[in-house]
Amino acid sequence: MERLAPSARRDAYGSKINRSHSPILAYGVPWLSIMLASLTPLLPIIAPAPILPPFGYLMLLGWRMSRPGLLPMWAGFPLGLFNDLYSGQPLGSGILLFSLTMIALDLLETRFPWRDFWQDWLTASVFIPVYLLASALFSGAPFALDQVYLLVPQLLLSIILFPIVVKMISLLDRLRLTRVKRIG
Repeated sequence: MERLAPSARRDAYGSKINRSHSPILAYGVPWLSIMLASLTPLLPIIAPAPILPPFGYLMLLGWRMSRPGLLPMWAGFPLGLFNDLYSGQPLGSGILLFSLTMIALDLLETRFPWRDFWQDWLTASVFIPVYLLASALFSGAPFALDQVYLLVPQLLLSIILFPIVVKMISLLDRLRLTRVKRIG
C-alpha cells in the first residue's frame, strides 16, 4: 500500500485539505444559467411563426425539478422579471407565470417526492403548453382559438428539447459543485 503525500490526503468527506465548494458557483450558476437562457429571444432567428422554445422557462423547470431546494420560492419573481425584459412579453406575464410555476412545482414536490426522469418529462409536458398558451394570451396580440395550431411547432420542440436542457443542467450542476482551492 502506497503512502500519500500530506497534501494529497482526503478528509472524511472526500475533499482535499483547504478545498471547498465556491459559494458563488454553488448559488450563482442556476440563476445565471436561467438568465442567459432568457436572452435567447435576442438571437437573430427570423420565422413566420413562433418556433424558438422558451429556454428561460425550460431552464427554470429543469433546475427546479433536478434540484428542488436550490432555488427559493420567491425566485420566480426576479427571474420572471428578467425574462419579461428580454422576451418581448408585457411586464408581469413572466413574473406571474414563473411564480405560479414555482408554487405548483413546490406543491407537486410535497405530493410526489419520489419522481424520476419520465415523470419529470411528463410534468414538463403539462407545464410547457400551459405556459405557451398563457404567454400567447398575455402577449396582447389578437389571438383566437383557431390560431392555436401556430403554437404546435414551438410546443413540440420545447417538449422534445426538455431532456437536452436537463442534461445541460446536470453538466452545469457538476460545474456548480466543483471544488476550489482556498487562498489563505
